[in-house]
Amino acid sequence: MQYGFAIDQRTCIGCHACTVACKTEHEVPLGQFRTWVKYVDQGEFPATTRDFGVMRCNHCTDAPCIKICPTEALFKRDDGIVDFDKDRCIGCKSCMQGCPYDAIYIDADTNTAAKCNFCAHRVDEDLEPACVVVCPTHSIWVGDLDDPTSGISRLVNNNATTVRAPEQNTGPNVFYLGADRAVLDPLAAPVDDTYIWAKPDAQRLETAGDLPGDPTTNARTTLNTAHPRPWGWKVVTYLWTKGVGAGALGLACLAYLLGIDLGVSGDYVAPLLGLFGAATTGALLVWDLKRPERFLYIFLKSNFTSWIVLGAYVLTIFSGGAVLWLLAAALNVGWMMTVLAWLGIPVSAMMAGYTAFLFGQAEGRDLWQSPVLFWHLLVQAVMVGSGALAVAGLFVDLSDSAWDFLAVSFVISTVMHLLILGLEYFGRHASRQAAVAAHIVTHGRYAQTFWLISVVPTVVAAVLGGLTLSGVSVVLLAVAGLVVQPALVAYESVFVRAGQDPPLS
Repeated sequence: MQYGFAIDQRTCIGCHACTVACKTEHEVPLGQFRTWVKYVDQGEFPATTRDFGVMRCNHCTDAPCIKICPTEALFKRDDGIVDFDKDRCIGCKSCMQGCPYDAIYIDADTNTAAKCNFCAHRVDEDLEPACVVVCPTHSIWVGDLDDPTSGISRLVNNNATTVRAPEQNTGPNVFYLGADRAVLDPLAAPVDDTYIWAKPDAQRLETAGDLPGDPTTNARTTLNTAHPRPWGWKVVTYLWTKGVGAGALGLACLAYLLGIDLGVSGDYVAPLLGLFGAATTGALLVWDLKRPERFLYIFLKSNFTSWIVLGAYVLTIFSGGAVLWLLAAALNVGWMMTVLAWLGIPVSAMMAGYTAFLFGQAEGRDLWQSPVLFWHLLVQAVMVGSGALAVAGLFVDLSDSAWDFLAVSFVISTVMHLLILGLEYFGRHASRQAAVAAHIVTHGRYAQTFWLISVVPTVVAAVLGGLTLSGVSVVLLAVAGLVVQPALVAYESVFVRAGQDPPLS
């Protein structure tokens, strides 16, 4: 059984009755919507047209929001409806990143995720959803899509239909009849500088100039809802903090196995940096929750398909390993150091790289779907980790072999970081959304930050590291280690923001 919607845009008059009924039925806060009507105008006055599109949750067969939700607050019912439990939600906003349709929002009254749930409470009483009841033109059809005798099945099977973002392969169960491509494709119709009754939100206005649009039809969105970026500076900073911690401790483990004595830096500075990275990462993630008092639900109500949950366990294991490393170093227990070094390398790698799998579950953000993101995060961790250890090396006694180890690690990782940037942003992209986001980074409004604050300083740091390898003062390596820290933060800021900028509705 699979309940679904069919929206007949051939008869829809854009009256917003469905929106009003939905807001009334569910007491949706002002300015937020579970279902809404989008307007797209095309042509030049007086030869203009206006098309409507009713937007809402697609109750996907393979719903990415369910996979990424760490507490099973989002779930699929036996009838195919994707519903939510606000009492389990921690407000992590990951479901908003997983949804390719902008269907989920954080309710301003409860600070938990909410969306169209097919009026499940009405369905359970054999009633139709509120939007269906009030539609004056019978443009909204509902029913069991798996039942070939149902009205919606006959409508969908006997008419040409389209769905939103079919390339995401989520199996959307909202079908559109007669909908114009410019309505369903959010990249085809940038916003004007104003809507017909309101001002577009700042993010849509900023992004409009970076969208390809359609010069033939001059399609433009003249009414839509606001969908601000769910993740901001806290996620940006967490990418750096866990990179520093994982890189420093991972390098200490590797140096120990190679017989390179990092001295105090390896025994104490590296694990302390690891604990700093893990602690600040955890604090930032909890701080970013809309319901931070529920953060323990990640462990108590775990959904083990979510990389938020798996990442939390990685953070915990990594922190424990850092404490044990400090203890083993203080007690000078050689066998324990050896065991921890062998275990520490893969754990540090997962600490640095698990976010690649989390971002991979954010199916609404195509820029983040890179197959090399895991390896890029590892390279970044080595870069900032070795840089931090080089800075610390100025204040402790390091051998020449230790300095050489840090310099080689730093130069190789920095060069690889730059090479991966070239591959990521100037190679072929898997989707138009990813290509648009990459263009925003390299040629759009983030270009100055990307090139001048991230790439150029990283190139300078690589050169300084190379000079250190050539026998010039190790102070240059420490300077380079300082330079790459803000350079990476600047890049992560661009990466996180640009990934969320292309509109999804």
